[in-house]
Amino acid sequence: MSKEVPPFFVVLGPDHAGKSTALEYISADRACNVITPDCGRDTSERALISRLRQDIISEVGTALGISYSADFLTALSQAIVVHLRDQVARARDGRPVLVDSYYYKMLAKCRLAGAGDHPMFSWWRTFPRPRHVFYLDIEPGEAWNRAGGGAEIHSLECHDGQVDEASFERYQRDLAKLMRDEISHLPVTVIDQRESSVTRTAQAIMEVIADECR
Repeated sequence: MSKEVPPFFVVLGPDHAGKSTALEYISADRACNVITPDCGRDTSERALISRLRQDIISEVGTALGISYSADFLTALSQAIVVHLRDQVARARDGRPVLVDSYYYKMLAKCRLAGAGDHPMFSWWRTFPRPRHVFYLDIEPGEAWNRAGGGAEIHSLECHDGQVDEASFERYQRDLAKLMRDEISHLPVTVIDQRESSVTRTAQAIMEVIADECR
């Protein structure tokens, strides 16, 4: 596929920072073309990616380092990353394009799983760059509480697959550092989730997009 893509923006942040909620809110008024890994109509394409994401969490995540390697996790993740890139390239309806995490979070998670500097990451980094990144910042303790006091946390959100608050907090701090390092060369707006409702988060994102799309 051609690397020619329309200008696009990315919403990024640690686990349970509120990305999905903000993107659903923005998507509802159709001001932006919101792209997530399994977005779109109920098609076989969407079902495939949804199954793949769920299998990565439920099958690979629970047996990482036992039945499955970090390289295997990276290989499966690549399918989702390429699918996101392809969706961006197809988004040509004239609306601003807003992407959930792009490849940045997936790359950080694969590195934390033990993939290190996998050769695949060099290819991902050649993908088109977003115009701007919105980083939703949240303290790990608050994210834990948002996730039902840990009830909604899974093994790929914690170190060593150990689902407890201490492991979750350490993992989220390491994840945040890797993601912030990965986007350090890009224009970034940080939105503090401690002081922001979904309405204010969406408004902050849309104000920057409107300004940059003039």
